[in-house]
Amino acid sequence: MFSIRQKREIADAVQRILRGTNHPELPSGEINFLLRVEGAEDWSWAEIKNNGSVKDPTVNPWNEANSRKEEA
Repeated sequence: MFSIRQKREIADAVQRILRGTNHPELPSGEINFLLRVEGAEDWSWAEIKNNGSVKDPTVNPWNEANSRKEEA
């Protein structure tokens, strides 16, 4: 559903939002999370994890190609 770049940007934004809560139960380092985004179709979804937990992201050519179309 999203390109690697988009997933990393979303993960950074979620990290900032969570850190901004100043909640005392959050760890001092990177916050681990898993966000599932449901698309318009049953087959359309994305799981986004904090960037530190994804060392070698899997490239989905369809998502990458659609991301480039949106940037144009």
